[in-house]
Amino acid sequence: MRSAQDVIDFWFVDHGMDDWFGGKPEFDVALAERFAETHPPVARGEAWDWRKTAEGRLAELIVLDQFSRQLHRGSAKAFAQDTMATALAQEAISAGADQAVDAKWRMFFYMPFMHAESLKVQEDGVRLFAALGDASLLDFMTGHRDTVARFGRFPFRNKALGRESTAEELAYMVEQGDRAF
Repeated sequence: MRSAQDVIDFWFVDHGMDDWFGGKPEFDVALAERFAETHPPVARGEAWDWRKTAEGRLAELIVLDQFSRQLHRGSAKAFAQDTMATALAQEAISAGADQAVDAKWRMFFYMPFMHAESLKVQEDGVRLFAALGDASLLDFMTGHRDTVARFGRFPFRNKALGRESTAEELAYMVEQGDRAF
């Protein structure tokens, strides 16, 4: 298993926003080459000692929330760690870990809130993203919250999770196109 510092360096030093949110196959491959063997033990809770530092907590959340999506794009496994990531993010924020890292990194403490299929958690996410002071990030978070408020879930996950889409969800997905919430 790679270290928390390896995760931080890969995510924040070697890569940036275009890679994080671009959905590029070459980024997914680079991530898999370095971290495919790290993800399973982290998902089993074996990186608990990373929680001794704010950066370690952040690294664990990145693996669970972000790496899951890249390593398992399009499958149910992409979302399998969401509950654990949300609980660990809540715990980390309660401990002030989000305030102990570079301000540009904080959003990754909050991303599990954006990915939760819980309106309560989504509302907490809106509050957290508002505190960042970035209007575009807040807009993205609000879009996620509004989707969960409307449907109780993210329709774009239905296929991967084997869920039946309603007619309203199907219309919504067509309307949204590439801007999937």
